Amino acid sequence: MRSWLALLAAILLAACSGGADRDVTVVVPPGASLKAAANILEKQGAIESASGFLRHAKIFGSSEPIKPGEYEIKAGMDNGDVLALLQSGRTKQRFVIIPEGTPSVVVADRLMAADFLVGNVAVPAEGSVLPDAYPYTRGEQRSAVLKRMQGAMAKALSKAWADRKPNTVVRSPEEAVILASIVEKETSKASERRTVAGVYSNRVRIGMRLQADPTVIYPVTRGRALGRRILKSELLADNGYNTYAKSGLPVGPIANPGKASIEAVLNPAPTRALYFVADGTGGHVFADTLEQHNANVQKWYALRRSRGEM
Repeated sequence: MRSWLALLAAILLAACSGGADRDVTVVVPPGASLKAAANILEKQGAIESASGFLRHAKIFGSSEPIKPGEYEIKAGMDNGDVLALLQSGRTKQRFVIIPEGTPSVVVADRLMAADFLVGNVAVPAEGSVLPDAYPYTRGEQRSAVLKRMQGAMAKALSKAWADRKPNTVVRSPEEAVILASIVEKETSKASERRTVAGVYSNRVRIGMRLQADPTVIYPVTRGRALGRRILKSELLADNGYNTYAKSGLPVGPIANPGKASIEAVLNPAPTRALYFVADGTGGHVFADTLEQHNANVQKWYALRRSRGEM
């Protein structure tokens, strides 16, 4: 009896033994058997022994099969914890992060640079991607992640359009994305998005040109940083985007706007302002008249001179 109990204790001890003393990332390939997975886990140092892991699975494990994927085995997880993790399919999550206002060329760059994604992806249509942090798993297709990004934009745009207010000047969801992309590039301050949207809405309403610098830059760089001052020839260029040279909205978005900017143009602030200029703190000073605006511009120039920027 004692020998039998000793044997049982040894089996239980081996079956429930601890694993790595540090976090370990392990990849279980598609079609791998439990024995093959155990050997991979042992080789990577995620468990003490494949035989002990298999004994635990035989004695305590459920009939649930293990699932392939990349797993994060945390330090101190025992055989039962590891087996449960592999059976759950809770694979390691990686993220592609798309900040608000990212142009589509950079979206494609980020997807192509993401570790462990596979396949190629073309530059998506401007304005078709919703900025956010997107999880993915090892071996996933880049095109699948992009499809989720575009599906998220379609869903967010549909909801925002359904909730639009009567004072919006845009006539379609497509126009909402165009104007929102300008608002996104003009301000990074959440507190003034609706006011910036209100200024541009006022200009559209009275037929005044938007005169937004980001619309001058976009056809030159496709949204990447210009890295220099805008040229006079670029301000005069008639290319469908430049709102110094054309009235109304550009022919398309100049970036991928976030939900907040889309919502701002569909519910702009009730303001009489037609102008704004930087205030030196990351925000803007707004003005109803050209006279007020010119005075604000002079203050901005004086501040820049005091900083040695002019």
